[in-house]
Amino acid sequence: MSQARSVTSRPLQSAKRVAAFVALLVLLVGPFRAGWIHLETDFPNYYTAASLVRQGQPLRSYYDWTWFARQMNYVGIDRQLGAYTPQTPLTMLPFVMLTGFPPQTAKRIWLILNLVFLGVTIWLLSRITRFSIEEVWLLTFCGYFSLRTTFLYGQYYVFLLLLLTLLFYFLQRKHCLLGGALTGITFALKLYGGPFLLYFVAKREWRALIAMILMTFFLLGIAIALFGFPSIHYYAAQVLPRTLEGGSIDPYAPGVPTYSTLLRHLFVSEPDLNPNPLYEAPWAFFFLRSLISLAIVVFLFLGTSMRGATKKHDFAWFMIAVLLLSTSIASYTFILLLLPLLLLLEESGPRQSVFLVVSYVLLTLPLHPVWLFPKVWILFALFVAVGWPHLRQVPHRLAFAVLLFAVAAAFIDTKRHMLSYMNEPGQRFERVVGQGKAVFSSFPAVSRAGIFYQSMGDDRYVLRWLHDNRNEELSFGGHALHPRSAPDGESIYFELVASRTSTMMQFEPGTGKATPVAMPVPGDSIASVVSPDGHWIAYESALDGPTQIWLRDLSRARERRLTGGNCNNSSPAWELDSRTILFASDCGRAFGLPALYRAKLTQNEN
Repeated sequence: MSQARSVTSRPLQSAKRVAAFVALLVLLVGPFRAGWIHLETDFPNYYTAASLVRQGQPLRSYYDWTWFARQMNYVGIDRQLGAYTPQTPLTMLPFVMLTGFPPQTAKRIWLILNLVFLGVTIWLLSRITRFSIEEVWLLTFCGYFSLRTTFLYGQYYVFLLLLLTLLFYFLQRKHCLLGGALTGITFALKLYGGPFLLYFVAKREWRALIAMILMTFFLLGIAIALFGFPSIHYYAAQVLPRTLEGGSIDPYAPGVPTYSTLLRHLFVSEPDLNPNPLYEAPWAFFFLRSLISLAIVVFLFLGTSMRGATKKHDFAWFMIAVLLLSTSIASYTFILLLLPLLLLLEESGPRQSVFLVVSYVLLTLPLHPVWLFPKVWILFALFVAVGWPHLRQVPHRLAFAVLLFAVAAAFIDTKRHMLSYMNEPGQRFERVVGQGKAVFSSFPAVSRAGIFYQSMGDDRYVLRWLHDNRNEELSFGGHALHPRSAPDGESIYFELVASRTSTMMQFEPGTGKATPVAMPVPGDSIASVVSPDGHWIAYESALDGPTQIWLRDLSRARERRLTGGNCNNSSPAWELDSRTILFASDCGRAFGLPALYRAKLTQNEN
């Protein structure tokens, strides 16, 4: 009987090996080869940031989209948009060793390392579970589209998957100190490690908790040593809160499958990015976002604190919750589901196994229509289905008390956000029309020929020219940055960044031509701008938090703050009548991705 079973299993094992080999060839010939040939985002973002570390550049500037684009060009990455938001101060550290090579060579080394990371991860998963290496790899390959974007873009997530797999491996083998320390490293590199602080508390893994805290503070000390305390404080006070609230990229894009994006898409109007929400109710967005987040966190904590489920099941559910809570998700992110998928499959029956595998495959596929946010609903269903055994153990009275707490806390948080929201430019000032679907519109410059401003094109920054009810795109052989009015009142100056060089250019609206100008490139900051009639000064200030625009009346020696909101308002420019100010604001948008507004001085002020 056993001999017959052995004979039967040999063809099956051979078939698995052949299938695994074919899958590996598909990966190498397809995504790996494409990533080998093309630079692509997102690797250039990590590479540029790592290069800036070696140059000793200030961390705060990393989060400035325009400044970062200039630096990308300086390190040899031409005609490509990029940014460092929403990365942590230490995300780029694994790439520092690669910056001694040209960008494309560095990416090829990173791709080879990713193959090694993937191989080690698969081997570890076969040790953790009952599945063979071939079976683990074939399940990994089921998420082909996630693997594809990971290798094509030179992303971080295979490395992150390895760190999380090692974390569970150490915890399973009672190496709590190693597991906790690795969690602290993961948290410092990517925020996904942070929620495991609650996991250690819920599971009473005190040694792991202490090791995580100590490692986090150790790496915080390294970050302060590298960048200085003010830069780390800026990240913690300005960048991190916006990131945790879903403000790191376009917060309305259905291609970002998070419940925060879904709620914003349903309830918050944005003239350019989301002009027709289902129902205009910002309070509903703030309330539901807080309520859902709090409910997930509290029930997750209570559920994993209960006895009964295995360590594998608890850890898998927690990882699914971490992805659900994430405010920045792309196709490559879902490769992280491989770890909880395998942990759960080991303990699941046939029906549950089919549900898990189908969910994993669907989450890694490009599902349509995206405006229905199908991946959000699938991830919610996965969270509830996997966590149901935990949730059933929570006493009804305790569950009701938790919901009351979540509702009360969400109500308080909603009031706080609504106070800030009502002070934002979108509720007080006029939006400059004609910006279209641009996610970046900034640095307005006014001339007699119209309004010029910097915007994003397909592969570079461009200038846009508002005149005669038209929005004309002006594209040049590189990044066109920071338009400024020229002394003649008609033409404009701008910085052209190409071939690792910045050159000042002058654009003549009459001829439509741009020519180099022999003048130094001004700095990025705009200290102040005087109105054409000489009565007013508009300036930026970030002394009390986000950047805001202030007005100073020169005749009366008075000043007041023009803008508000827990967001950045910058780049003031006077219109020719000295009664109107143009400025950029990222309020209601992603951090550092503003739109243009127009503020008119009141009659009393004039």
